[in-house]
Amino acid sequence: MRHPSTLAVAAALALAACASPRTPDLSLPGAFEAQPGGAGQAVDLDRWWTAFAEPELSGLVEQALAANTDVRTAAARLQEVRAQRSSAILSLLPQGDAAGSARRTETEQLSGAQVSIPGFSTSGTSEAYQANFNVSWELDLFGRTFAAARAANADVAAQRFAYEGTRAAIAAQVADSWFQARGLAIQLADARETARIQRELYDLAGKRAAAGLSASSEPDRIAGDLAQADAQVAAMEAELQAQRRALLILTGRAAEPTANIDARASVGTLPPVPSTIPSELLARRPDIREAQARVRSAAGRQDIAERAFLPTFDLTPGIGWSRQEQPGFESESWNWSIGGTVTQPILSIPRLLADLKAENARAEQAVINYERTVQTAFGEAEGALVRLDADRRRVALLRDGEVRAARAYEAARLGYSRGLTDLQTALSAEQAWRATRTQFTSAQVQALRRTVQAYRALGGGWNPDRPSPLAKAR
Repeated sequence: MRHPSTLAVAAALALAACASPRTPDLSLPGAFEAQPGGAGQAVDLDRWWTAFAEPELSGLVEQALAANTDVRTAAARLQEVRAQRSSAILSLLPQGDAAGSARRTETEQLSGAQVSIPGFSTSGTSEAYQANFNVSWELDLFGRTFAAARAANADVAAQRFAYEGTRAAIAAQVADSWFQARGLAIQLADARETARIQRELYDLAGKRAAAGLSASSEPDRIAGDLAQADAQVAAMEAELQAQRRALLILTGRAAEPTANIDARASVGTLPPVPSTIPSELLARRPDIREAQARVRSAAGRQDIAERAFLPTFDLTPGIGWSRQEQPGFESESWNWSIGGTVTQPILSIPRLLADLKAENARAEQAVINYERTVQTAFGEAEGALVRLDADRRRVALLRDGEVRAARAYEAARLGYSRGLTDLQTALSAEQAWRATRTQFTSAQVQALRRTVQAYRALGGGWNPDRPSPLAKAR
């Protein structure tokens, strides 16, 4: 009949054998429902910001990737996890420290007979030296070291992808802030143009009123709109300055003057979005790769928890040296020893079972988080592509509308200056053109910002095939 402790261990191992992360559900559609026009062209997703052909934008992104505090913090965290991995693995290797001691004793006998025998003297000088080197080594018969290494390597990989995700997020944030600044510069230029038009109409109305061709109240009617236009210019100037400061902070240049950010009042050309399929997100998105590494880490910790039920074998070899000197006596000796212990969990099995169940639950959470991250990534990519497609079509429609509204305003202005139309007609045409122009430029800026979102959602901003300069994912 088997020993009860053996049966308990066998039962515990049977439960442990059932513990392993389940296969995550990574099912995704075969294609995105929306693909913006111009897709399918070659775009370097690793450095997607170069597709905008904006040298200043590229410079700002590179500066942020080198100096931004969030990026530097993520890099330091990666170095910390790498050091923790080394510590975790080294703790399972042979451990031992050397120790030494020395003692000198001066003895002076004041009365009585002197005694001097080997090992003891009532007077004189005695010296004692000792050195020891003791080692403790757990024999890894069941793969504990390899399980710990797998978990630690997965932790490093997860932090490496978190670092890459931070870099990708900062690159997108810089580009988005840059285009926000450009949009504010365009709005400022529009506000100044509106103020100029209002001032031109004000002067024209004043001349007509002075000539008796229109009512004297018409200049007053325009004066209110002119004041609003001037106030809008002041507001846009403040917003643009604040956005420039935000860009400087992102790039680690907080102390520089905001004039160093040259946010021109122009939009540029929308770059293409590469054609891609949802399954490519699994390799391109750093957050998905991080979640995948977290599953591997949880699996490694499950292995460690399973092996905690198995016996441990510890060797404790040691070596020592000692020397003693006293009047008329010297001795020196060497010694070595070797021992070992075997530990088999018995009463701690219920606690180990609870620990194993906790690790199983953590592994399930890691799998669920992996599935959620994949689904969220698909939703973000699909949503960004759908909205970008709508933005591109909106820009095309508003471009033609802005041209027509500008022609209508110019005709109304000429008609008013020649006395063929009244002031209200000219103001209405000007307001219609201004509204259409604002919508058009806003749509252009929104499309640029949406393109940034699409690039990031598709996993742009890092190279999944090139190891990180700080650590290699395993």
